[in-house]
Amino acid sequence: MDFNVKKLASDAGVFFTRAVQFTEEKLGQAEKTELDAHLENLLARADSTKNWTEKIFRQTEVLLQPNPIDHTGARIEEFLFEKLDRKLPSRTTNGELLGQYMLEAANDFGPGSPYGSTLIKVGESQRRLGGAEREFMHTSAINFLTPLRNFLEGDWRTISKERRLLQNRRLDLDACKARLKKAKAAEAKAALWSEEVDKAEHELRVAQTEFDRQAEVTRLLLEGISSTHVHHLRCLHEFVEAQATYYAQCHQYMQDLQKQLGSANGESFPNTFGVNTNTGAPASPSAAATLPVIPTPGGTGANSLEPDTLKIEEVQPPATGTRKAKVLYDYDAADTSELSLLADELITVYTVPGMDPDWLIGERGNQKGKVPVTYLELLS
Repeated sequence: MDFNVKKLASDAGVFFTRAVQFTEEKLGQAEKTELDAHLENLLARADSTKNWTEKIFRQTEVLLQPNPIDHTGARIEEFLFEKLDRKLPSRTTNGELLGQYMLEAANDFGPGSPYGSTLIKVGESQRRLGGAEREFMHTSAINFLTPLRNFLEGDWRTISKERRLLQNRRLDLDACKARLKKAKAAEAKAALWSEEVDKAEHELRVAQTEFDRQAEVTRLLLEGISSTHVHHLRCLHEFVEAQATYYAQCHQYMQDLQKQLGSANGESFPNTFGVNTNTGAPASPSAAATLPVIPTPGGTGANSLEPDTLKIEEVQPPATGTRKAKVLYDYDAADTSELSLLADELITVYTVPGMDPDWLIGERGNQKGKVPVTYLELLS
């Protein structure tokens, strides 16, 4: 018991001494031992690595699971399985759940009906998209998130612990320097050798040795940050590869679905006015909405004229079927048959027999020319 009390008193004394030294340094009343430039640079680099790794880790979590409350207790479940060191069970994604609902609805409405059969096609695609998303999340969590978490919860905690210890050793060293300085000042006044000076010098040597040793340990740990960067670089490549695979799968699934729906709609529904709601870069011409073909007297439909025989100056707007369109992006005409466009302007558009479905005739005042559908938003 006596030993514990003495140790407690000693620890309290050391803590008080460090607190006094730290306070006097902040007030400019005590000298502070500066770390060498190389160690300071390593510390700054380590802090930067920790801060950015933490931000990237958190935002990647948001990317992989943007709405964790969608699944009741998702975060709590992950926490419990992590603490129990057990594998987290595979959770149904939102896409898979949507696909399941669509398939169940199709069975209820009748799989043979137009709506039911379409629900089956879309539902199956949603389930495939959801499965691809789940695989992407799983792969990214293992190959990217886990290494980042291990650094933050493992290596960085060790570095932080050694840095705190180095800070304490520096405070002890500077406190010893201050005591020696005071002892020598008192000795000079008394004009005799003081035991306090011998004691202060001994404490200073011990403190300097401990500080140098701790500085070396901290330096070695901080230099390991370079290896951490190399490891995280490999993990980043694996994350990009998983993401590229995921988006390629999604693109293929949606292309397959569009082909299925396109062939079905071509048999069941006539061409109608479409609305281009694209707000990003212009889509490919094959994805453009088209206007109805207005037959002309004596004509035979959309194929009555070949595209290369279409003369813009002779084209007349049909009696019905013209629409207003808002221009989404600037467009420079490639030749005299096309009409240049300015973003956000309104023009009149229509189609004529023989036109490429990816193009319309656009009019602005007395100007007339072909315009690409993908650059327009057709207004009702």
